[in-house]
Amino acid sequence: MYLDHAATSPLRPEARTAMEEGFALWANPSSPHGEGRKAKAALEDARDRIKAALGWSGELIFTSGASEALAIGLQQAKVDRRIVSAVEHDAVFRAAPDAVISADDTVFGERSILAVQHVNSETGVINPVDQVAQTVRQTGAFVLSDCSQSAGKLDLPDADMLVVSAHKFGGPIGIGALLVHDFNMLEPIGGHERGYRQGTENLPGALGMAAALEAGPWATSEQDRQQFAERVAGDALSIGDQVDYIFALTHPSISAQALLIRLDAAGFAVSAGSACSSGTLKKSRVLDAFGVSDEVAARTIRVSIGWSTKPEDLQEFAKAWEALK
Repeated sequence: MYLDHAATSPLRPEARTAMEEGFALWANPSSPHGEGRKAKAALEDARDRIKAALGWSGELIFTSGASEALAIGLQQAKVDRRIVSAVEHDAVFRAAPDAVISADDTVFGERSILAVQHVNSETGVINPVDQVAQTVRQTGAFVLSDCSQSAGKLDLPDADMLVVSAHKFGGPIGIGALLVHDFNMLEPIGGHERGYRQGTENLPGALGMAAALEAGPWATSEQDRQQFAERVAGDALSIGDQVDYIFALTHPSISAQALLIRLDAAGFAVSAGSACSSGTLKKSRVLDAFGVSDEVAARTIRVSIGWSTKPEDLQEFAKAWEALK
């Protein structure tokens, strides 16, 4: 039973079908001949469908995923200062290694950009991006929000640039997007996507991304997820407002590593945090930033729900979890 959707979701059948159709459109969308124009038309249709599914009226730059979208947004932003929150994904810190880590609004100012994620991938905490953006804009700065864990599941926040990743909601790996209110925020570098991204567009990926978004996020109801949340509430980290599809669960005595082994043997796929860093077996930087003690973090796993999760999966996991206590 797969409960690691915050790492990646299985490819939706609708996305697979759309990608197969896209493979027949093999030409470069930038080519001027008939085959290229046909591919370009399909790419622009996918772009429009994704924007419509997300409720986005601005611009959309296709990328190879969230990491590239973050790199474009942070590195090509027309700013002098980059500021990030302490709980951002590692990809943010790789994209802006010189960034200031702060939530103090006194560091903001004209020609600054603040990166603040919408939903935290390890705890499910929802950051108040709308409120933050309102404060930041008063200083003349603007906000980039990583929406990898919320796009297709929650309404997008009111940020100036947003990052989405297809494989987090059942689309293919290798495709994502940077949503931009105004291209004037970015420095063009030449190439594709109106000059803001180098590399030929991934047309099958874009079609798969559009189809996955249109298919919807859940096989469970809100009631199913709330019932599960209530059942594991005694062991779940409670850190402010949190979504009902990412849970950080702490066992009273068993280490996270041992929990993963036991649950895997019982048929449950979960993780001990971000897939990009959990293999290190070091304490999560994110949990540390949220004030979780070393002792608690060492016994904490992540359970995350997605489009393929069924109500019975949640019921069976809850039973298995209770049996471990």
